[in-house]
Amino acid sequence: MKKDFAFSHVKVIFPTAPARPYTPMKGGISNVWFDRYKISMDSPEHLDSINPMCQVLTDLIKEEVASGIAKNRILLGGFSMGGAMAMHLAYRYHRDVAGVFALSSFLNENSVVFKELEASQQSLPELFQCHGQADELVFHQWGEKTCTQLKGLGVTSSFHSFPNLLHELSLQELEQLRSWVLKKLPEVTANVQ
Repeated sequence: MKKDFAFSHVKVIFPTAPARPYTPMKGGISNVWFDRYKISMDSPEHLDSINPMCQVLTDLIKEEVASGIAKNRILLGGFSMGGAMAMHLAYRYHRDVAGVFALSSFLNENSVVFKELEASQQSLPELFQCHGQADELVFHQWGEKTCTQLKGLGVTSSFHSFPNLLHELSLQELEQLRSWVLKKLPEVTANVQ
């Protein structure tokens, strides 16, 4: 993906989720952003692992801002749990970023994200979502429902479905994402007089 997702004017950072015990794997160690009680929309969120990871990733965002990147030139996104993490980060802590993308991702139906957005009067980052219709790990309808709930709370969003796509990325999906990134972060040209 790194080669397919390179831009001449955009720095792309691919952080790796830490290794931790993961309950859906019976406590086995896996590189995951947070723990889940189970992989299901109707499960409570594991905020004891989500919230500290939001702080770790906030520190990464702060480093980029300190290096001179304007916050409104930052996109947050990811695949599967990475997309869920990006939605938590953007809609709970960083509502001033340029946008969010979530690929094959969902938020639990009683997510703290929804609760916090109910009280928000602030403008919210645009959401770009993609999901495979054949995904048997994170069901397509979970992604769709997440998108619908966020739209109902004022998030401008687009949802793109891909027939026959499992819990994976496709070239067509990456091409659509690339176009969206270029729309959100156009090349800045210096004013020469």
